Amino acid sequence: MTTPLPSWPPRRTDRRTAAPRVAVPLDPARTGRRLVRRRARVMSADAAATALDVARFDARQNSRFEDLAVDERGPAELGEWERIARLLADAAPGTVYDPDTDDVVRAELAADAAEREAAVRDAQRIAARADELQALRELGALDQAEPRTGDEAVRDEFTRRVGGYVQDDVDAWLARALATHLGHYRDPAAREVAAGLLTPPVLAHAALLTELLRLVPGVDVDQLAFAARLTTTEPEAAGDLAAFLTRARSEG
Repeated sequence: MTTPLPSWPPRRTDRRTAAPRVAVPLDPARTGRRLVRRRARVMSADAAATALDVARFDARQNSRFEDLAVDERGPAELGEWERIARLLADAAPGTVYDPDTDDVVRAELAADAAEREAAVRDAQRIAARADELQALRELGALDQAEPRTGDEAVRDEFTRRVGGYVQDDVDAWLARALATHLGHYRDPAAREVAAGLLTPPVLAHAALLTELLRLVPGVDVDQLAFAARLTTTEPEAAGDLAAFLTRARSEG
C-alpha cells in the first residue's frame, strides 16, 4: 500500500520557523594562510626566513606530483611565508610575528565578519520571504504574488524545511511567472539567471508554457494546467515537446 505524500507545507499552529542556516564555504587557500600564521606566531625574522626556505623546498617537491601541483593550499602557504618573511625583514630588529597586529590579517578578519553578517541578513530575508509565500499558498493566493529577485533561493529554503519535497504548485507558480515574464522575470537577464538556478522540470514547464502561449495567442494560462502534469510526470518529454514547438515555429 502506498502512503500518500503529506500536504505541503505542513500547517502549523504558529508561524515560527527554524533559524536560517548560513553555509560557510571551504577555501583551501585561506586555510593554508591561516595555518602559516599560527605557525609563524612569535617567530623572528631569521626563523621566518628558515621556514620560507622549507616552504620553497616543499613547493618544488610538490610540483612533481600532479595532484599536489594544482592544489591551491600549497601556493597560498608559500605566498604567506614570503609575505611574513618580508614583513619581519623590514621590521625593527628583535620584532617577532604577531598575527593579532598584522594589518593584512586584521583587514581579512574584518572582511570575513562583514561577509558573515551579509550572509545572515540574506538568510533572514530568504526565510521571511518563504514565510510570506507559504502563508499565501495556505490562503490559496499564491498565484497573486509576483516573483522577486532571489525567489529561486526561497524555493531551496522550502526544500530544506520539508526534507526535499517541494509542493508542485510552488514550482508551477515559478514556471508560470517565468513563461509570462511576471515580476523580476520581465528582465531578460533575470530569466537567464533563473535558467542556472531552477530545476530542469521547472524550466521545462516554463519552456512548454511559453511555446503553448505563442501557439495559441490569448489563451488563458489557467487552461494550460495539463502542462504542469506533463512536466511532473515526464519532464524530459515536456522539454522535448517545447524544443519541438520552438523548432516548428522557427521553420514555419
